[in-house]
Amino acid sequence: MDKFVFFKNEIIQISAEIADLFESAESATGFSERNFTSWKKTCENIQKRLPDEIMRVAAVGPIKSGKSTFVNTLFHGDYLKRGAGVVTAIVTRIRKGSMLSATLFFKSWDEVNQEIDQALAFFPSVIKNSDYETFDIRRISDRKYLAAVLQSLSSDQLITQGTRNVNSVILSSYLKGYDRVEGIVTSDGGKRIYEGEMFSEHRNFSGDEVLAVYLKDIQLEINSTTIEENIEIADCQGSDSSNPLHLAMIQDYLLLANMLVYVISSRTGLRQADIRFLSMIRKMGIMDNTMFVVNCDFSEHETLEGMTALIAGIRDEVSILKPDPELFAFSSLFDLFRAKEISGDLSDRDRKRLEQWAAEKELIDFSNREKERFDAVFQKKVTIERYPLLLRNHLDRLGVISAGVLQWTRLNQEIMKGDEQSAGRILKDIQKNQEKMHRIKSMIRNTLDGCENRAKSELRSDIDSFFENRSGGVVPEITAFIKNYTIQIEQYEAVLKTKGFTDTLYLIYQEFKHALDNMMAEKINPAIIGFIKSEERKIVGTLDSVSQPFDGMVVDALAGYEKTLGNYDIKMMQKLERKPGSLDIESIKRLAGLQIPTAFAVMRYSARVKTEAVLWFGLYKLRNAFKKIFKKPIREKEDDVYQAIKDGIRCMKRETEISILFHFKTYRENIKFQDLVKLIETAASHYFETLVNRFQAYNTDLVELTQLIDEKRIDKERVFKILRDTEEKVLNIYKHIDKIDNALSGISDGG
Repeated sequence: MDKFVFFKNEIIQISAEIADLFESAESATGFSERNFTSWKKTCENIQKRLPDEIMRVAAVGPIKSGKSTFVNTLFHGDYLKRGAGVVTAIVTRIRKGSMLSATLFFKSWDEVNQEIDQALAFFPSVIKNSDYETFDIRRISDRKYLAAVLQSLSSDQLITQGTRNVNSVILSSYLKGYDRVEGIVTSDGGKRIYEGEMFSEHRNFSGDEVLAVYLKDIQLEINSTTIEENIEIADCQGSDSSNPLHLAMIQDYLLLANMLVYVISSRTGLRQADIRFLSMIRKMGIMDNTMFVVNCDFSEHETLEGMTALIAGIRDEVSILKPDPELFAFSSLFDLFRAKEISGDLSDRDRKRLEQWAAEKELIDFSNREKERFDAVFQKKVTIERYPLLLRNHLDRLGVISAGVLQWTRLNQEIMKGDEQSAGRILKDIQKNQEKMHRIKSMIRNTLDGCENRAKSELRSDIDSFFENRSGGVVPEITAFIKNYTIQIEQYEAVLKTKGFTDTLYLIYQEFKHALDNMMAEKINPAIIGFIKSEERKIVGTLDSVSQPFDGMVVDALAGYEKTLGNYDIKMMQKLERKPGSLDIESIKRLAGLQIPTAFAVMRYSARVKTEAVLWFGLYKLRNAFKKIFKKPIREKEDDVYQAIKDGIRCMKRETEISILFHFKTYRENIKFQDLVKLIETAASHYFETLVNRFQAYNTDLVELTQLIDEKRIDKERVFKILRDTEEKVLNIYKHIDKIDNALSGISDGG
């Protein structure tokens, strides 16, 4: 069994055992304990949350760098389709499972039709000829119309800035793939599962652009012996995809990922596309979590010296962006072929390639050493360095609860041993300590409330400044890009003569929009993500600086309480109370269900501008008609058209800027009030609970018990036996917790 799964199950079992104690104690004694309500909730949350603690690793890099082959190597089999199409916009997630399984999640019909509508709006023939209000691909008439639109497109409209026009690709893919998904997609999205021998069928979707366009998500489960259950490996879309929205989707997964493995092909080395993407990662503030793998192609290197020289050059270039990078160089394809040969799944063609490489002993030895080195570091990062972070917080909370239950049983036993007078003395002394704890709790709460208000004020100021329209931040960078974007009208003369004004203006807008989307994805999104992460660190730092001094005050109060109990010979179990460390912000976000607005959301600025230019030309022609009526001079037709294009471009840029400003005003307010302000509130509450939860065990209400004893409404002997049994069970649970804690410490120390 995986170590993580073992420890996870042990902690879940401990939580269930403690919860059972509450039930038996309450039902048997007949009196309530208010602490139990809070402790029960904690145990329930641990049992719900612990199975969802996932270590996410993203395999990223440009198209054809070997990401899919690398991920296949991690799982020792050919599970992902290698060499998948560049239009695939899906991040494929892989986890360990009991059997081979592929779950495909599809978009809903509404989502499909909205994307088609958005893409259609970029082609003027649709504006002029459509007779539908909303496109629906399920209608035969709409599919026929879409086919006619695509058939009418010229090569100028199919190519944008030297690559296939994204909108035409989307439309063509949806149309071609419709018949094959018609029975799968539903109004809610739809799902299809391929298991066992049918597992490979998922490749028909992930590797085919006409089907992948219908997908929202793919999750594979593989019965692996190399990757543990709580680890998710994601094979991301190529970072140099021609579709800027694909880059935004990758960025969204990177926000969730705990670690990145950046794959570089030895055939190409580090390219400009790599530099751009790595600069983006650094700007996002996640470069520290990145490892690098040079995917060596033995067929490209005649000697080991040549290959190592190339690797050294790549290391030097990467070092500019990340000093002293963790970089490894090995052949993923060679390792994959070798694994498939062992399993008897290697084709004759691939066997011949493997036999050819077998003669390259130096290259193979080098690759093997590097792969062993990578495996050791990778496993350490996803296991040894991760277990304490994912598990220890839950274990500590259970330790505090078990100490509280133990104290509750011993204290109640002491009360029941004595008479009414001795019970009154104990109650009086305990109440004094509880009053002191209440004062400390109140002081902590008030201080954190003040800190929370100051943090909110600073946060609002930081956000307003970052999204300020006139200086600093990202918005001026966007508006400057729009204003400075130059369009050489002369380049469109041939299109203007053959296609006319409207088609020309739409072609100009498509290229402008494509350039703007690229700029948003490559520069603005990373800047926003980096800013948000910086604000998150600032929140943690502010709350840390305020809450840490209170820890000593809490410890002193607890020591005084235990001294009081010692006067009555009530001994407490010494729980190793680790000093609360810095807040794990990702855990808090998961706990509160918070997620910053996606990078994809930034790209959703208003589509209003795409029809403005056409409307402008209509007004322009109307103005000329009035000039005729009033016998005013009209310029020559050609000059008039060129002037109209210039006016249309000005209008296009102006409306785009207005749209961007409105979009970012809304986006700014969402980040401010729906996300980061809520994060401050949740984090402050977590700090408070972490500090005062240790008081909870000493906050028992003895009044009810003493009243029940005085009124002789309970069987003292029976309850006393239940308390002794509960104490024994708690001690065993406590020992179990201590054993798991020591085992986790051994892992942290490299054991």
